[in-house]
Amino acid sequence: MPICGVPVAAGRFALHSDRMSDNGSGGHYYWCTRHHRVETDADVCPAKHVLGPYASAADAENALQQVRERNEAWDAEDARWAGEDR
Repeated sequence: MPICGVPVAAGRFALHSDRMSDNGSGGHYYWCTRHHRVETDADVCPAKHVLGPYASAADAENALQQVRERNEAWDAEDARWAGEDR
């Protein structure tokens, strides 16, 4: 759809959306930063306390490691961008 008459990223970006449901049968897992445990749709803390959703309990359990790895990669990219890696 054009914005101000200019097409915006027509087909350039993949869209991802999970079907929303309130029946608790989504089968997602979350890492709770408050309780330091894996939680499911059936018993999940408020969104401000969780990372996810993840497709498996193992993925949720490794959430903090994934966050660390992404932060390190982004920090390295920021340093490269700023010319600090020379």
